[in-house]
Amino acid sequence: MDADLIALSESVAVPCRQRRLLLATAESCTGGWVAQVITHTAGSSAWFDRGFVTYSNEAKIEMLGVPAETLAEFGAVSQETAADMATGALKNSNAMFSLAITGIAGPTGGSPGKPVGTVCFAWCRRGEKPDAETRQFAGDREAIRRQAVVHALQGLLRRIDAI
Repeated sequence: MDADLIALSESVAVPCRQRRLLLATAESCTGGWVAQVITHTAGSSAWFDRGFVTYSNEAKIEMLGVPAETLAEFGAVSQETAADMATGALKNSNAMFSLAITGIAGPTGGSPGKPVGTVCFAWCRRGEKPDAETRQFAGDREAIRRQAVVHALQGLLRRIDAI
């Protein structure tokens, strides 16, 4: 775990502890890396409830309740799927905030409409609609995944700070 990721986790921990917020994650292309970063911080059990690694479409449907229709219409890598993942993480946890990540880390799997490096994110606060966005990252598989982890946690921090 590098120093930047450790610092980011500790930055998220502070407002979560202060506000007694529980978090849940729903990850696809990052394979649980966000949860790993969070749980690297001692005491994270006080503010991290659980993480879902839903790499396959079936896992997204079964574990998070992502509608098959969403996946068929928009694809696994879409803001709609990310939003449903974030919502499902809240429905299947005790968390007050969730974040979701789904993307194409490569080196294969991209298309003209969704090239390698396309990553969709969603953040959701219990009782509210999810906030979703798409980013394009450059680099190899590891670089894309790391950038996604950083972006997801920074986005979560901004949303927590706004409440």
